[in-house]
Amino acid sequence: MIIQSSKTSIGILFAILGVVLFSAKAVMVKLAYIYNVDHLTLLLFRVVFALPFYVLIALNLKTPQRAQEIKSKDYLWLIIFGILGYYLASLFDFMGLQFIKAGLERIILFIYPTIVVLLSWVFFKKKLSRNQFIAIIITYIGVLVTFWDEIGISSDSIYWGGFLIFLSAFTYAAYLVGSGWLIPKFGVLRFTSYAMIVSTLCIIIHYAVVSDFDLFNYPNEVYYLGLAMAVFSTLLPSFLVSEAIKRLGASTFSIFGSLGPISTIILAFFFLDERITYLQIFGMMIVIAGVTLVSLNKKNRLTK
Repeated sequence: MIIQSSKTSIGILFAILGVVLFSAKAVMVKLAYIYNVDHLTLLLFRVVFALPFYVLIALNLKTPQRAQEIKSKDYLWLIIFGILGYYLASLFDFMGLQFIKAGLERIILFIYPTIVVLLSWVFFKKKLSRNQFIAIIITYIGVLVTFWDEIGISSDSIYWGGFLIFLSAFTYAAYLVGSGWLIPKFGVLRFTSYAMIVSTLCIIIHYAVVSDFDLFNYPNEVYYLGLAMAVFSTLLPSFLVSEAIKRLGASTFSIFGSLGPISTIILAFFFLDERITYLQIFGMMIVIAGVTLVSLNKKNRLTK
């Protein structure tokens, strides 16, 4: 019992740190955009600076305990989820942040636990309870309320940016659903390192196809922010989140996602001078309530 409690406590600590560090990324992206860097170049800096760490970790790992259970198709799924979770999700996120505030971005991303529930229902036939259905409706009403102040006074780019962030949430949710059963086979460090290496290769290929490799003419601040994102909002939280999922499960982990919008809004207030209206705060509370209801409902079902 004591060991289990310690495992849970460490998992909670990892979940909180991972969520907060990931949330800081949106603020650093907005700061970098001040220097006229495009989204793909900034994303490239983020992953390339992190790549040596992931390669080094992958090369020095021992054979996983459940190596005999790993099949060829598991590597294929790892590639697919690496593309979804760290390439497409990041790409859509960076694109969307060109059009909306960091605080709004995090609120939209926060609906990913409800998408996890829906994907589990569609693909794994997990029953969708009445409470989960109500929670999903509440969550999307919260997003609508959050955007209410933007309706009629902002350009179409706001809605396009919001849609891109929704796509980011969707692809990240798909990654979480898939990673839940692959992580025990590969181990946290191996799975995360492999997934990040896959996503980095995708981003490099994408950049090579559409850009001209003009990487050395940006202000120093762009490179500093790219390095900070690589270490503090990519490398560290990617392992913290994977370890938290391993210790707590994806459902319980999602409870702590409520810290994401709050920490981003606070950071954006101090570093970006972003203001958020009372209506948007109310909408955020609705979103948090809906996601918490989903997460607590799943947790209670697991503990019965």
